[in-house]
Amino acid sequence: MSESLDVREFLPHTGNMVLLDRILEVGDNYLIALAEVRGDGWLLGNEYFVPAWAGLEYMAQAIAAYVGYNAKQNNQPVRLGFLLGTRQYTCSVDKFAVGVQLIIHVEKIMQDELLGVFDCTIKSEHVEIKAKITAYQPDSIENLKPL
Repeated sequence: MSESLDVREFLPHTGNMVLLDRILEVGDNYLIALAEVRGDGWLLGNEYFVPAWAGLEYMAQAIAAYVGYNAKQNNQPVRLGFLLGTRQYTCSVDKFAVGVQLIIHVEKIMQDELLGVFDCTIKSEHVEIKAKITAYQPDSIENLKPL
């Protein structure tokens, strides 16, 4: 795919909860997205900076967009998923400046019906973040039971 796509079509998020701006490229095992860091106070940021740990949410939304894109390609609905955890998180900065454009790349390592593991990176001129993220997508959130 060479043209950018509206990411909102492939995410279960709405309104200001959508942090990604668009999908730049998607393939069988990967997705590349663009996000401009916003200064709206979301994710405990302010009008100047957003903490770098917010990178986890950017990565998780890129994974959700990848899964949602594939669901739509198979005439399935976009479903809610959950970030279970991350390993090997490395980050070159402690915060993102508002207005910086981030390129988020997620690549599927393993995925079955419920779980997926993804190699993720975020890059910009002064930012490099890497992580492995595990995500869970239940068949139905109605079937989830509290611990």
